[in-house]
Amino acid sequence: MRTPRTVLILGAGVGGLVAARRLRARLPRGDRVVVVDRAERHLFQPSLLWVLSGARQADRIQRPLDRLAARGIDVVRGTVTAIDAATRTAVVDGQSIPADAMILALGAELAPERIPGLAAAGHNLYTAQGATAFHAALVSAPASRVALLTAGPLYRCPAAPYEAAMLTVDTLRRRGANPTVTLYAAEPGPMGTAGPDVSAAVRAMVEAAGVNYQPSRQVVLADSTTRTLTFADGSRESFDILGFVPPHVLPASLASSGLVGEHGWVMADPHTLETTAPGVYAIGDNVGIPLPSGKLLPKAGVFAHAQAEVVADAIVATWSGRAATRRFDGAGACFIETGRGRAGFGSGNFYAAPMPTMRFHAAARWWHWGKVLFEKRWLAQYP
Repeated sequence: MRTPRTVLILGAGVGGLVAARRLRARLPRGDRVVVVDRAERHLFQPSLLWVLSGARQADRIQRPLDRLAARGIDVVRGTVTAIDAATRTAVVDGQSIPADAMILALGAELAPERIPGLAAAGHNLYTAQGATAFHAALVSAPASRVALLTAGPLYRCPAAPYEAAMLTVDTLRRRGANPTVTLYAAEPGPMGTAGPDVSAAVRAMVEAAGVNYQPSRQVVLADSTTRTLTFADGSRESFDILGFVPPHVLPASLASSGLVGEHGWVMADPHTLETTAPGVYAIGDNVGIPLPSGKLLPKAGVFAHAQAEVVADAIVATWSGRAATRRFDGAGACFIETGRGRAGFGSGNFYAAPMPTMRFHAAARWWHWGKVLFEKRWLAQYP
């Protein structure tokens, strides 16, 4: 009989939860599966779009992480302050936790403070509090200028800001209001990693919805008193209500782990997700995987989910004395909410060379209901 082993999973987002559940179902009961997260509740991020449009309440898309204990998964609540990849040890609020295998799934940190004045001037659409406050602002006060912006070109869920803009227009029109809704994007086009055809299709959807789309506008300063945005080219724009996607950065504990590549994110094998440290894997938003196109694999839950399954199966196989055979292939898909109960849908292979091979479906009601069904299934199953 072999000695019981421990898998330490840092982060309880999509990737961390999928890995934990899969490992617990496949490993002997004597092995420990430990999940670390500083949050008390898991937030289903894709549904924040429906929070900002008023179709959901934030508390309805969250689940307590302590439910994992009933499934035989140990939960440690705290902040990861240091990681020793060589010994597969993490320091959580001063406590060292060693493991036989480690999965890095801490995601990307939201850093609105990197743009002076941004946090005070608007609402962070990537938090439950911010999405809720943005909706309240839309429906509680008259406004003639609603602005949304991406404060950097790299962020999780590349479709989300474009969906948010279209849902904002839809929300206001359903209330009989017709202000100008402008999306200032730091990137040169929507979802550029998916290729020029998908990018053009999404841009057409956004502009057809009535959004004033302005790409390649990098914000450098926000002023809550004058309600103005200053951009890198020196131009200024005014707003009444502002919703933003903040800059994304690597968590400090990972930045000092020795596992970071020149792209600023954790390096991992594109197919096995193993880092340069044996027995240490990286999945989801904290990993950077270069594509044949020269861009990085987008940060999206669909990839974190698939990567988590690959890594969990690899750990089980290795500990059973077998070769790991499953590989992450770069396949992904995403719904794109357009408003009026409709959504588009895109899918394809992001590892294809020289560019991702994608198929895009125009907005229709069944794609919207497909996303609703996915949300219901996720919240019923996880944590």
